[in-house]
Amino acid sequence: MNDNNAKASHVIDVTTDRFQQDVLEASLKTPVLVDFWATWCGPCKSLGPILEKLADEYNGAFTLAKVDVDKEQQLAAYFQIRSVPTVMLLKDGQIVDGFPGALPEGELRKFLSQHGVEPAAPQLAGIEDVTSDDAAEAATVDPQAELAKARDALAAKPDDDTLKLDLALALTRTGGIDEASKLLGALPANLATDDRAQNAQARIELSAGLADAPDLATLRQRGDIDGDPVALHQLALRELLEGSSESALEHLISLLAKHRAHGDGLAQKTLIQAFRIVDDAALVNRYRRKMSTLLF
Repeated sequence: MNDNNAKASHVIDVTTDRFQQDVLEASLKTPVLVDFWATWCGPCKSLGPILEKLADEYNGAFTLAKVDVDKEQQLAAYFQIRSVPTVMLLKDGQIVDGFPGALPEGELRKFLSQHGVEPAAPQLAGIEDVTSDDAAEAATVDPQAELAKARDALAAKPDDDTLKLDLALALTRTGGIDEASKLLGALPANLATDDRAQNAQARIELSAGLADAPDLATLRQRGDIDGDPVALHQLALRELLEGSSESALEHLISLLAKHRAHGDGLAQKTLIQAFRIVDDAALVNRYRRKMSTLLF
């Protein structure tokens, strides 16, 4: 197999330590095709180059994540890999399909197409180079003040899509979910994949889990909340969206540990989304490790 420097930019080698970030979290934004392979496997040697060719040709429409089952036996055991090659497609943090063995190129294209993965146009340099600095800065500013600032800026330039995105993100921090959703839905394609748009969308999706939920004070007064996965999840969401990030992540870890199967993996899905909106990198890394320990 080729080394990382020789591979296309959309092909990565994945380790157990990085699987959470490079595959599960990454699949929230872009489909990830995981190729479980081995150096001694004959069919792997024919399938691998075809997958890498498609990853390059599709221009980021999916990421190819390669797992050497001999080096990453923990991952292979977790996914119950019984033969190689085995290929799995992940979207939104979940396995949506897969197949064992080597398929010809035409069948691989058909497989991808069936799941809505089509070749993308080459990206222009700089379109997705927006960093999380904006989110970190927002954490030091009063949310209502930030909202007022965003409204004023857009009023001065009502056709500026970037300012619409700024307003949408500010709205998600102050409870204006419906208005934020409309703004995000009208953004052009290049901004819809912006990190800030992904942050805002995650907040909107998390807010949906609080329909008819008790307020934060009521949830915190529950003495038996660890035994109630619905209430525990609601508490974590309330804390997360109201700024108590560490407590929220701790409750989500508790939900994962005690009620892993609840809601078809709801704890894991929510943790992945939470990592996208929490600005404290050290805190996120600490809870990523806790999550990986429980999962793998």
